[in-house]
Amino acid sequence: MLGRSANAIFWMFRYLERAENLARLIDTGFRMALTRDHLTAEEEWRSVIETAGMRMGYDRQNGTYTGIQVWNYILRDRENPNSIRSLIASVRNNARSARNSITSEVWEAVNGSYLQLNDLLSRPVTQGGIADAIATVKRESTLVRGAMDGSMLRNDIYNFARIGSFVERADNTARILDVKYYVLLPSLSYVGSSLDNAQWETILRSLGAERAYRWLNAGQLSARGIADFLVLDQRFPRSLRFCYAKIRSNLHNLALQYGHEVNAHAVMRNAELKLQDKDIDTIIDIGLHEFLSDFIACNNDISNAVATDYRFVD
Repeated sequence: MLGRSANAIFWMFRYLERAENLARLIDTGFRMALTRDHLTAEEEWRSVIETAGMRMGYDRQNGTYTGIQVWNYILRDRENPNSIRSLIASVRNNARSARNSITSEVWEAVNGSYLQLNDLLSRPVTQGGIADAIATVKRESTLVRGAMDGSMLRNDIYNFARIGSFVERADNTARILDVKYYVLLPSLSYVGSSLDNAQWETILRSLGAERAYRWLNAGQLSARGIADFLVLDQRFPRSLRFCYAKIRSNLHNLALQYGHEVNAHAVMRNAELKLQDKDIDTIIDIGLHEFLSDFIACNNDISNAVATDYRFVD
């Protein structure tokens, strides 16, 4: 497979995953802000921008953190290269670049999603339309993944798509855990307080994990339990360990298809060992922030190694 095609497939699915993750983040911010007073609601929306990594760009254009400003910046702002509208356009552009490598079902799903979302986000999204916008982004990303799963051969194309998806998903889970809690909780004195519990609940909502976590834990919220669930539980499809198991599996498939391993396999094994050798108590003793910072760096190393070893094109 040509490196430029592998690059297009890899980034097509990274951008698709990123767009869905941002929609989930907006949904969480919206739900939380509805239960807050004006000032606290603005803090919640500030945390959404912070978690999305868009603080600098947003502050250049806006002086306040009202919901309608924040969600329109993330959804559709032309000056925001990581807006959902921009990301979906990038998904389509990459799909076009790899048009000969994907099925007609995948192309039609991508193109249809782009047309629908581009039209929906061509106008400012009001409070009455935000729920529909969020639902549409999540639904369309699911349709593209479904077309991929249902129509593509399990070959190198499929494996690059999956690696891109899970590298992005792992990065998103780690950043939400790190930024949403350790950066935004005002002081260590709040640990164990109602604000502390609300922050952990927000983390679960951001990752679509609240129902699964409560089902497994009889509805009991605890910082240790939530961290264990999101970092180490192999049953949850957005946990760090689940994502790494899938990346390892797809890299293994590439080695079988190409007949040899590359440096990315060694980088992946070393990164995964850091999860396998630890339980949540060890991670907390090390420091969750320090652990997550190292994880994010290792995850980026995996992405770079895949790009280098399989000759991706910038």
